[in-house]
Amino acid sequence: MVICGPVENPAGANDIGVNPKLIVEVLPNSTKNYDRGEKFRHYRSVPGSSEYLLVAQDSVRVEQHVLQADGSWVFRELTTPYADIRLTSIGCILNTNTIYEGVDFVAG
Repeated sequence: MVICGPVENPAGANDIGVNPKLIVEVLPNSTKNYDRGEKFRHYRSVPGSSEYLLVAQDSVRVEQHVLQADGSWVFRELTTPYADIRLTSIGCILNTNTIYEGVDFVAG
């Protein structure tokens, strides 16, 4: 997660930030439905959270959800090497090739 500004922690928990702008998750096959569903519903309720990335571990695939001014979320899927991901929540661009640098996908 990326937090801009001071980290807000729940009472008694110094290792948990509750004010992320961007949340990034690796998407394993075992939890992909939960990460796309219930977990994403939870993250949408976090005040200030405005972007959610799911990064596949078995292929080049990044799922991007971005909060819009009207409260809706826009989905974008990137599946090619060298695709630019505009992280609007933190004002930067990340390339899929950078995410998967050094990853050797194994079939099966």
